[in-house]
Amino acid sequence: MLGAGLLAKNAVAAGLTVAPYIKTSLSPGSGVVTYYLQESKVIDALTQLGFDIVGYGCMTCIGNSGGIDENIVNAIEQNDLVCCGVLSGNRNFEGRIHPNTRANYLASPLLVIAYAIAGTVDIDFEREPLGKRPDGKPVFLRDIWPTRKEIQVVEQQHVIPAMFQQVYSRIQLGSSSWQALNAPSGKLYPWSESSTYIKKPPFFDGMTKDLPPSVRISGARVLLFLGDSVTTDHISPAGSIGRNSPAARYLAQNGLTPREFNSYGSRRGNDAVMARGTFANIRIVNKFMSKAGPKTLYLPTNEEMDVFDCAERYKASQTPLIIIAGKDYGSGSSRDWAAKGPYLLGVRAVIAESFERIHRSNLVGMGIIPLQFLPNETAETLGLTGKEDYTIELPNEMKPGQHIKISTNAGKDFNVILRFDTEVDLLFYKHGGILNYMIRKIVA
Repeated sequence: MLGAGLLAKNAVAAGLTVAPYIKTSLSPGSGVVTYYLQESKVIDALTQLGFDIVGYGCMTCIGNSGGIDENIVNAIEQNDLVCCGVLSGNRNFEGRIHPNTRANYLASPLLVIAYAIAGTVDIDFEREPLGKRPDGKPVFLRDIWPTRKEIQVVEQQHVIPAMFQQVYSRIQLGSSSWQALNAPSGKLYPWSESSTYIKKPPFFDGMTKDLPPSVRISGARVLLFLGDSVTTDHISPAGSIGRNSPAARYLAQNGLTPREFNSYGSRRGNDAVMARGTFANIRIVNKFMSKAGPKTLYLPTNEEMDVFDCAERYKASQTPLIIIAGKDYGSGSSRDWAAKGPYLLGVRAVIAESFERIHRSNLVGMGIIPLQFLPNETAETLGLTGKEDYTIELPNEMKPGQHIKISTNAGKDFNVILRFDTEVDLLFYKHGGILNYMIRKIVA
């Protein structure tokens, strides 16, 4: 971070600037970083290049670093542009840091500044200049890159133990806004019906003390027909809430304006928002549709609609739902809502070529059955269109890893691997998921 500040300082001294169409922001890992950037007097140069401090921690990675100019958004969408982001974070999934950046690259803080000045990722820093000085002379990255010794000198002078002690001694106090919050007393949380952030979850509604009877999955329809490398961010995005999404409509109905929507990550305590946000990533590719986006087909009438609205229509007719996917379903960062969301939509099983390890476990934890195509078999090789009715033949006595039969109304039957990998997986499924299992264990 100090290196980035020094590079920015050198860039400003050389007369370099960042173009107005380049979105820039700075969200340090902690207040200590702000402290030593200020003390080393590099913060002004960062600000001059547009890297103002907008927050802390995971802001950029979760899509909370702010919007971009609507004229730019319109240009991207109207011309179907593949636009890029460069961040010194740890999440670069498509559309993660902003819905309109498809290609995101991870880089050091110094390189983030450099690419912002260059205004493009299509540059060879060795041969092409970042820009020109006021006198017209080219400025290359090597001309403004601080040496290791320069960085170490500043670090020794300005990154001192007293900074950490001072910042972290106040960490439990929080800001004045935090201190002004009214905290409820009592052992039970007083749910507020008017809150759009924290809502009593429905996971235990209708739960009985005894184990529920095993229910056959018959006549299931495919909610989405997906390909390879569907990430947890495709399944349950954490970033901004699209203005035309089901979640946006819900929040608007509750009196909120678009400026108040915030992000899915910030509203993860409200199941009504998160269910509507499931499969709401604008870059998700559903084979039922002609282009990427959070849409699917209501198969009985072939109507195109938002995924949540389609699931609600199926729910009204008590139709069980499944997902068909390719390889590495659920890859990316672990996210509980990537399993909770599909559960709330009525998804009973996911049939995929392979699963990311943790996500498979999370599906089991929500009572969703992970099923895997046999080796060398896929939806394509089996001739599946996804528009069939599916019946999953679950035996009364299931065993980890056993083969089970799936039949369709199109006359295509095939076997899959039951990806309950342990006896504990089976135990959780019989209880309807790990949450129900734990409650029954507590009250037993």
